[in-house]
Amino acid sequence: MNRQLVNTLKQGCALAVFCSVSVLASAAGTKDAYEQAKSQAEQTYKVEREKCNSLADNAKDVCIAEAKAAETKAISQAKAEQKGTPKAFYEARKDAADADYKVAKEKCDDQTGNNKDVCVKEAKATHVSALADAKASRETGKARTEASKDKHDANYKAEYEKCDSLSGAAKDSCQAGVKQKFGE
Repeated sequence: MNRQLVNTLKQGCALAVFCSVSVLASAAGTKDAYEQAKSQAEQTYKVEREKCNSLADNAKDVCIAEAKAAETKAISQAKAEQKGTPKAFYEARKDAADADYKVAKEKCDDQTGNNKDVCVKEAKATHVSALADAKASRETGKARTEASKDKHDANYKAEYEKCDSLSGAAKDSCQAGVKQKFGE
């Protein structure tokens, strides 16, 4: 089996492990779910790490880096799911970018000369891009949250204002209905 196919298969396994642990972590968002996902990631890492022992040279190093990256991603994602904050999800994306960068750099070790230099530069560019995407996602999330709050407030005020055309019990009932509708 050629080296590229072996690497592709290892990446597929690592992705499958990451996805399965991510699904497990996202199930609840509790400390127990986090601990379970973390434990599962650590166990999966040990199994994947053992598989690397049959390889040699840089293929083994790449295999180990991929196993560690999958573990790091799964644990970071579980932590983000537990905390549920934009900052936590940003950190998870940052950790994933860092882990992928380490794997990419390890893969570059198979090359020499200019090809290795290009490989390292491409890995760095991908890393910088992933970090920028994580930051943009965090900022977009903040903006969406603020926009949603602004829309909510504006719609509340508009509905509440409609009640001003009424009087007495009808007005009180209208205002109570608007408060209930908007959770005020």
